[in-house]
Amino acid sequence: MLIEGLAIAHALAVIVFSIRILLRDNLSSAARLAWFMFLLFMPYIGVVLYLLFGEISLGRTVHQRHDDIFARLHSIAADSLGSCDKNLEGNVETEYQTAFRAASVDGFGTTLGNTAELLPDAATARSRLVDDIDNATESVQCMFYIWLDDNTGRELAEALIRAARRSVVVHAMADGLGSRRFVRSKYWHEMRDAGVQLATALPIKWVVDTILFSRLDLRNHRKITVIDSCITWCGSQNCADPEFLVKARYAPWVDIMLRLKGPIVAQNQLLFASDWLLNSGEDIPECFEMKAKKIEDGFPAQIFADGPTDRRGATPQLFATMLALARREVVISTPYFVPNSTVLDAICAAAIRAIDVTLIFPKHNDSRVVAAASHSYYRRLLEHGVKIYEFRNGLLHAKTFTVDRRLSFIGSTNLDLRSFDLNYENDILLRDDALTQKIFDRQQVYINQSDPVTLSDVHAWGYPRRIWNNVVATIGPIL
Repeated sequence: MLIEGLAIAHALAVIVFSIRILLRDNLSSAARLAWFMFLLFMPYIGVVLYLLFGEISLGRTVHQRHDDIFARLHSIAADSLGSCDKNLEGNVETEYQTAFRAASVDGFGTTLGNTAELLPDAATARSRLVDDIDNATESVQCMFYIWLDDNTGRELAEALIRAARRSVVVHAMADGLGSRRFVRSKYWHEMRDAGVQLATALPIKWVVDTILFSRLDLRNHRKITVIDSCITWCGSQNCADPEFLVKARYAPWVDIMLRLKGPIVAQNQLLFASDWLLNSGEDIPECFEMKAKKIEDGFPAQIFADGPTDRRGATPQLFATMLALARREVVISTPYFVPNSTVLDAICAAAIRAIDVTLIFPKHNDSRVVAAASHSYYRRLLEHGVKIYEFRNGLLHAKTFTVDRRLSFIGSTNLDLRSFDLNYENDILLRDDALTQKIFDRQQVYINQSDPVTLSDVHAWGYPRRIWNNVVATIGPIL
C-alpha cells in the first residue's frame, strides 16, 4: 500500500511539474531538459528544487509596476534618457553603434559629453566616495547589493548620517538578501533616526509566497551612488572591505570603480529612482533633479540596466554583439563564468576569426559549484584559441570587457546565468580611447598576477574532476 502511494505521488509530481515546465515558453531547451531529468530520477528533490529555483518571474504585479514606473520616468525625464538615434551618428564609429543599440534597455540611450576617473584601488575608491558624500550639499542616493558591518560599511553609513544631519536629502537602499544582516544592524537604525530615507530591495518577508510564485535568489545586484545629481559611481565594488570578512579565505576582493560626471549621471539617477519606486512604494522625491550637464570633449556613454523584469536575453545579446564587433582583441575579466550558448558560441566564433580573446578568472573561486561549471568550458575555449588566465592574488571581482582598446563595458554584471536572467544589474557602455586604454592597462595588471591555463593543464585533470565539472555544468541552466 505504501509503495503504491509513493508510486502515485511520484507520477503526480512528474506529471504536474512537467506540464508546468512545458507551459513555460521562456525556458531554454537545456533548462527544460535538466528539469525533466531531475523530476524523473529524483522527483521529490526535483519538486523542492523547482519550487525554490524554477521560476524566474517576480510576478505579474511587479512586472506591471516596473513597466508603469519606466513609462512615468520617460514622461517626466525623456531628455535625460539619452538617444541612440540622435547621438550615435557622427559621435560613435559605425562599427560600434550596434553595441549601443543592443545596450538600450528600459529606454536608456546614448549620452554625449561624459568624463570618468578610474580609481587605483578599493581603499582610494572608498575614501573618495566618502569625501563626495561629505561634500554633498543637496542630495545623495546609493544602492548596494552587499553592505557589510565592517570598516567600509560603517564609514559609508556614518558619512550618510553626517550628510542627513546637515540637511542633505539622503536615500539609501540595500538588497534584502545580500545585505540581510546590515539592514537589521544598529547602523541601519541609526541612519533612519538621523533622517536617511531607507528601503530594502526585494525584501524577504513572505518566504512561502516567494517560493511558490517566484524564487528567493532573484536579487538586486546593483551598485549605484549619485551625489548632488552631478557625480555618479559605477563598478564592481560592494559596500565592503577588500578583506570581505564573510568570505575572508578568498580575500582580498579585487574590484574596479569609475567616478563619472556628465549626462550619464542623470541616467544612473533615473535607474536608482526606478529601484526606489519599485521597492519603497514612495513617490519620486523632489531632490531627484536631472541637472547633469554635457562636458566639452567628453565621451559617449550609456547605462545598461538589466533584470528579471526587463527584456529577456538582453545581456547575452549585448555580449555577443560586442564580440562580433571586435576587429583585433577582446579582454574580459569576471569572477563567475557560466555562460549560455549564445555567449559561449560568440567567444569561440571571435577566436576563430583570429580575434585575440583573453579571459581572466579567479584561481580560487568562492563558489565551488561555479568554479566547476566554469572549468567545464575550458577545453572548448582553449581548443578554439581563447587565452585563459587565473588570477592568483585574491578573488578577482572586477567585471570588465574591452574591445579593440576602444570600447568598454564595466559595472556589476558577471558572465553567468545569474546576471543574465536573475539579477538586477547596472553597467556603463562607453566609447573612449583614453579611458578604455586605462581599463585595458588594469586588465594587464590582472594578467600579470595570473597563471595561464593551457590545454595540457586541462588534459591532466583526472576523470573524477572532469565528471564533476560536467555534471555541474549540466544542471547549470536550472541554477
